[in-house]
Amino acid sequence: MIAAVLMALTLQAAVELAPADEARAQGIMREVRCMVCAGESVLDSSAPMAGDMRRFIREEIAAGRDDAEVRTALVSRFGHEVLMRPPVETRTLPLWLAPVIFLLLGGALLSGAMRRKPRKDGL
Repeated sequence: MIAAVLMALTLQAAVELAPADEARAQGIMREVRCMVCAGESVLDSSAPMAGDMRRFIREEIAAGRDDAEVRTALVSRFGHEVLMRPPVETRTLPLWLAPVIFLLLGGALLSGAMRRKPRKDGL
């Protein structure tokens, strides 16, 4: 009973946007990572925190903020990890370089292991 009342109050508190603004909000939601799920956007996540983030995005758009201002507000709250594609900056460079470094390291280890393999013909 209490859960139903709380759900009804939550739905009433939701910000209603015009169709164009809702499309903008959903576009931003696709670019923002759920901090609980980490691999999903807040648009796709069912985590309560993702719901809070969706509500925050809608409130910011209803307040007249543009897309860049909404992203900046999210980054100031959660850090660059909240963006699905963080910008290339000095402090986010490790995020961009890590896959390349691990690929090169794996290739070097594989190459070294293949060279050290003894030959079966005794030569």
